[in-house]
Amino acid sequence: MQLVESFLTCYGWPGAALAGVLLLTFGLQLYYYIFVYGRIPGYKNNRRAATRQEEPPVSVIVPMFSEDYSFVEERLPLILAQSYPDFEVVIVYVGHDTDFYEDLGQLKASFPQIVTTKIHLDPRFPISRKMALNVGIKSAHYECMVFTSTDAVPQTDRWLSLMAKGFQRGDIVVGYCGLEPAKGFTNYLMRTWRMMHSVDWIARAVRRRPYRGTLHNYGFTKSLYFGANGFSHLNMNIGEDDLFMQRVMTRDNVSVILSPRAMLREKTWGGMKWWMSQLRYYGSSFRFYPRGVKWYIRWEMISRVLFFAAVVAATVLLPLEFGLAAAGLLVLRYAAVAVEVRRIARRLGEGGIVLRYFVYDLLSPLWAAALRVLLLRRDDRVWR
Repeated sequence: MQLVESFLTCYGWPGAALAGVLLLTFGLQLYYYIFVYGRIPGYKNNRRAATRQEEPPVSVIVPMFSEDYSFVEERLPLILAQSYPDFEVVIVYVGHDTDFYEDLGQLKASFPQIVTTKIHLDPRFPISRKMALNVGIKSAHYECMVFTSTDAVPQTDRWLSLMAKGFQRGDIVVGYCGLEPAKGFTNYLMRTWRMMHSVDWIARAVRRRPYRGTLHNYGFTKSLYFGANGFSHLNMNIGEDDLFMQRVMTRDNVSVILSPRAMLREKTWGGMKWWMSQLRYYGSSFRFYPRGVKWYIRWEMISRVLFFAAVVAATVLLPLEFGLAAAGLLVLRYAAVAVEVRRIARRLGEGGIVLRYFVYDLLSPLWAAALRVLLLRRDDRVWR
């Protein structure tokens, strides 16, 4: 009690309030990075009870919305070269180029794993990714299905075998997909944003409270899909990897596959403008998330902004010793964050993240605020 009175005498009630904000937000930051995100590096999916005794045959389903020769020549061979004994690759071509579709069909002579199907593209009736996936699911010959995109590149030949093992312990399998590395600070920010926002849903999944996956690297069974009567939110062109998954995910039916050998990388097709457009498009589903999930995602960012603001206020407005104490908390917080981010990045197969992470740490709240402003305006690409 005497210590409290001395503190109030020196710094007053404003100082006490600021100290309370500092300690509370510092504690929240440590909770997120150590006790929530910190579970990711040591996670082992084999702790879940087995539901299948053998590794199942798998259908890899890839929707294709253009005559993407770079996918056929560069990325499709990496999928076909996967070290797994029993799988097929179902390519759903949405278009009207008959010659291109015939070329796809001819690949089957060299690669019998390939299954092709076509949806004729009519500008009057746009085809969504969900519609293409639905056709691919019906064309697939196997119960267990893994979904990816033409932009995603497996990093090793073990990707599919690790994802397939996930079906031994769940009807849903989720894995990580990063962005391809390139030169420049913009690419660094984009890669780090992808990793840290993936950490949000991965951390919940390993705690058996899943709410989404990533459309480039996830899977589920036919029985689960048809048992749920197919995809939800059919008035939207998005949502197959989050809004639909929120309907079918439970505590016990999700396998989380975390390994550098099981990761994919998405090709980037531009800089910050392209990336913000992507975030706005796919972020339009966030408003439909459960309230608890929304606040789980928001509180890390909110507590970080409040902590930074409190440190600045303490160093500017209060005596030197108070400012030094606040700066000490800032250093401790960043040390803990850097250690955990490094551990997470190693587990996910990301490199070159930690050394510049303090810049992302400071800038990402501004980036998130800009994205939130963009999301206030309806994105017509989302709605059917």
